[in-house]
Amino acid sequence: MTKFNNVRQVLKRPQSIILLSALLALILLFAFCLPNPLFKSPTSYVIDDEQGQLLGASIAEDGQWRFPHNDTVPEKFKQCIITFEDKRFLYHPGFDPLAFGRAVKRSISSGHITSGGSTISMQVIRLATNNKRTIWNKVKEIFMAVRLEAGYSKDEILALYAGNAPFGSNVVGLDAAAWRYFGRSADKLSWGEMAALAVLPNAPSLVHPGKNRVILLKKRNRLLSKMQAEGVIDSTTAQLAKLEPVPDKPMPLPRMAPHLLQVFKTDHKRGVQEGDTRITTTIKLTLQQQVTEILERHHQVLKANDINNIAAVVLDVESGAALAYVGNIFHPGDVQLESDVNVVNAPRSPGSTLKPLLYAAMLNDGFILPNSLIPDVPTQIAGYHPENFDLGYDGAVPASKGLARSLNVPAVKMLQQYKYERFYDFLHKAGFTTLNKPADHYGLAMILGGGENTLWELTGSYADMARVLNNYSKYKGKYNPGDLRKPVYTTTARPEPEFEDSGLIDAASIYFTIQAMEEVMRPGEELLWQQFSSSQRIAWKTGTSFGFRDGWAIGVTPKYVVGVWVGNTDGEGRPGLTGVSSAAPVLFDIFRLLPASARWFDMPVSDMVNIGICPESGYRAGEYCENITEEWVPRSGLKVRVCPWHQLVHLSADGRWQVTSDCEPVGNIINKKWFVLPSSMEYYYKAKSYQYHVLPPFRTDCAQANTNPMEVIYPRDGAKIYVPLEADGRRGRMICNAAHREAGAKIFWHLDDKYMGESHGLHQMALNPPPGNHKLTLVDGNGNTTVINFVVLDKDK
Repeated sequence: MTKFNNVRQVLKRPQSIILLSALLALILLFAFCLPNPLFKSPTSYVIDDEQGQLLGASIAEDGQWRFPHNDTVPEKFKQCIITFEDKRFLYHPGFDPLAFGRAVKRSISSGHITSGGSTISMQVIRLATNNKRTIWNKVKEIFMAVRLEAGYSKDEILALYAGNAPFGSNVVGLDAAAWRYFGRSADKLSWGEMAALAVLPNAPSLVHPGKNRVILLKKRNRLLSKMQAEGVIDSTTAQLAKLEPVPDKPMPLPRMAPHLLQVFKTDHKRGVQEGDTRITTTIKLTLQQQVTEILERHHQVLKANDINNIAAVVLDVESGAALAYVGNIFHPGDVQLESDVNVVNAPRSPGSTLKPLLYAAMLNDGFILPNSLIPDVPTQIAGYHPENFDLGYDGAVPASKGLARSLNVPAVKMLQQYKYERFYDFLHKAGFTTLNKPADHYGLAMILGGGENTLWELTGSYADMARVLNNYSKYKGKYNPGDLRKPVYTTTARPEPEFEDSGLIDAASIYFTIQAMEEVMRPGEELLWQQFSSSQRIAWKTGTSFGFRDGWAIGVTPKYVVGVWVGNTDGEGRPGLTGVSSAAPVLFDIFRLLPASARWFDMPVSDMVNIGICPESGYRAGEYCENITEEWVPRSGLKVRVCPWHQLVHLSADGRWQVTSDCEPVGNIINKKWFVLPSSMEYYYKAKSYQYHVLPPFRTDCAQANTNPMEVIYPRDGAKIYVPLEADGRRGRMICNAAHREAGAKIFWHLDDKYMGESHGLHQMALNPPPGNHKLTLVDGNGNTTVINFVVLDKDK
């Protein structure tokens, strides 16, 4: 107890308190003396392919080539740097008294500082603090180096040194130096190359284009001799290494995916990509190079037509990962090409590439069946006048054929039925982000490219459809909302599936959509490709924006989706710039690089029903339909209306006339089921389909039914029309069209109750109405009358 009291008395002495306080302060100083983090300098943005091979890098914000920290140091560099800088590195606590004493002795004998005796640990501290070389700073470095050794392993300290040591010019760190001086990653360098890099941090000014290479060569060879003497390498290795040249001027880094590098930089700054400034992407380097070569080859042809830009992306269906990402041709030396613009992520008019999504949505919601007839006639809706690419009309076309042929008028008719507001919401649910204005801003033109989408999102949406269809049987008839996801360019963890009974689009609707897309004719090959067993089955769609500004082609198989865009980044349109002629050939060249899928999409029979179909109309068979066929359709097909165009007609005994009981004995009347299209559809359809039979006219002594055999095709009732001025300044004429069921019938035309003339056979009339409201009246020889109203707009107002 007495001894304990004596200790307490000693501790109460002022000298003891000061000593303990100083000791505590020293302990705290030791614990917190290191900067946190050790290195704060900005690093280069670096992207690697899936195997860790460098795709590209950008210089850091401070103008240095400095790659992010790498925990792994190649064994060759480890041996070289320890032999050259700090041979007792593995054993000392951060400070080497023998080396330090020898350095002091040499400096005193020579009268100036010849070496500092710094260990690798002390050099890490100097690099982290950037302190000037003074005696006091040397003491601080020793103190902090001991602390560094206490908190880091030897391998970690070597990694810190390798990542932050200067290697001449504006090159910092071993990884950047290996690429800048030898064009390879550090782990692939030879002994001679690694020895040359190991001596550089000691005197980084040795590397300049064409300067100091002799000095560098001597220093490197001395290191190789030393390593041979210490048994690190054998004599043969040393001799061969000394024959290798030392680096000259820095080499350019790879530029395999410059536009993806831009995306990563942007995403990292926005916080979308977290972590350091180096990522491993999902890109396959060989495929990336091959796709780039294909784009360059086609660009050489396209630029003859002043089409300067082209982009492509290849996605893996299952993961949604980008296997190739070429945002544009890359000619940085030619400013006019604007090849720095990343078109993959640029909003552009998608042309017809949204049509498959509308077709699938309408199948899914029970509006149509796969082959339901859609009107294809001259159309004007609230001043909007869509036209097919060939400016012709079929009268009516099966929905699947309309999609395969990319007809515009049927697509607009379908969207009018589906409602553009509903389709707008559907696209947002499908992951489209670029339609950022209200639905009314786009209207019906949305389906023909009236909005803007990106190649990234469009290709991703096609991958979503393929993924849902692939997984339907795998999930045993369930749907995983996670299957609808954005494409990625780096591996990301996916959440566990959460199964639901229905999806945004059901598997059967997707299946029929892909079947319709597979029917598209390949450019230059017609249907001959089907004769070759080695050819891939590909479902694909093209698109061309208004004014020939954008050409699109997107193809899908069970394993891959390829998207291609062709055009000019400044929006200039060019004659012949279409999806079929410009983008589709690139698409199929890329698909030839990809392994053919062993199997095609399975038919999701459990999501289908087998029902009676009217073959003429493509709708559910009604009571007057004949030759009914049994077909598999999406389950939602049960909600589709029955055939609206079959009716029971009453004919004379010879079948030449329509009759009624008022003019023909009931016993002589033949009742027959007949497929009858509306007059405007029939007018074009009968010329395209030899199987269509026009309904016989009524016999002259029979009163006609209430149906009007005459219809105005153009303009439609309520239309708003602008009649342009001719070259001489006079207002042009509008060509009005009408249809009549009876061949040879005459139609008498009246504008605002003024007789304008008559037509027979081809019912057209050229009119020149002034701006304002007008009434068009048509009367046939039997007194049938049709009246429509329209407005001619005045451009000056």
